[in-house]
Amino acid sequence: MTQRLTQKKLGILAEVSTPTVSRFEQGEKDIQLSSVLKLLNQLGMIDDRNLTFPDPKKFYDQTRKVIVFFGEDQHQKITCAISREALVDHYYKGSKSLEAAFVKYRSRIEHEARRKYVSGRLEPDGSILIKTEDL
Repeated sequence: MTQRLTQKKLGILAEVSTPTVSRFEQGEKDIQLSSVLKLLNQLGMIDDRNLTFPDPKKFYDQTRKVIVFFGEDQHQKITCAISREALVDHYYKGSKSLEAAFVKYRSRIEHEARRKYVSGRLEPDGSILIKTEDL
């Protein structure tokens, strides 16, 4: 989609100088990163999604055979799950139980959920399901 912005207008909106916009367009390498980020943000090219995991709760869903846990992006709750198969194939490694494996490797599992979230690989209901083939 064309935004039809002049260099001057983009500079004003991004709070950078017009010469900075010109250098950015020409691909010069001496532009401050903060200026580049302002320009990219103004052009809608920055992804500001940030999936965090403030809620430590989890539970095993026997019907779906997944451990369910919850993430949050700007106060929007995101349901996440990892399949039993993925836990066994990639994280079980001597753990006493699936739940123990989940707890031990939770940061890695959350990282994978975050990666799927940012890349837009969501289930039809907007949740995240980590399967063995994702790892």
